Amino acid sequence: MVHASRAAQHYQQTQVRSSSPLELVVLLYDGALRATAAAADAMERRDIPARRDAISRALAIIGELQSTLNMDQGGALAIELDRLYTWMTDALVQATVKQSTEPIRDVRKVLETLREGWQQIAAARPESAA
Repeated sequence: MVHASRAAQHYQQTQVRSSSPLELVVLLYDGALRATAAAADAMERRDIPARRDAISRALAIIGELQSTLNMDQGGALAIELDRLYTWMTDALVQATVKQSTEPIRDVRKVLETLREGWQQIAAARPESAA
């Protein structure tokens, strides 16, 4: 089991190193979606340590996405993404406070939509332009 985990970790590291900046954004969204799914599952099972870890991972990824926004050059899009990331952070905190999966599901819907958009952008742009 440990060997398989190491192999998966190595594959993931290789994937990150060989990805364009746009593909890295998609990978961050993938990670946030995995973390929020794990958080909702842990909350339903009443597994507090697993929920805490998953929410922490989701918050860290959303924080990373938010911190990489270029507010000077990003214009209205950067402002709106910043607002969405702030809303997601607040919603995940509220999910924990209220012990409710509904805010997590709401965040997941937005993450899925954003991920799809970034995936389309990444697929449309040649590697050299990224």
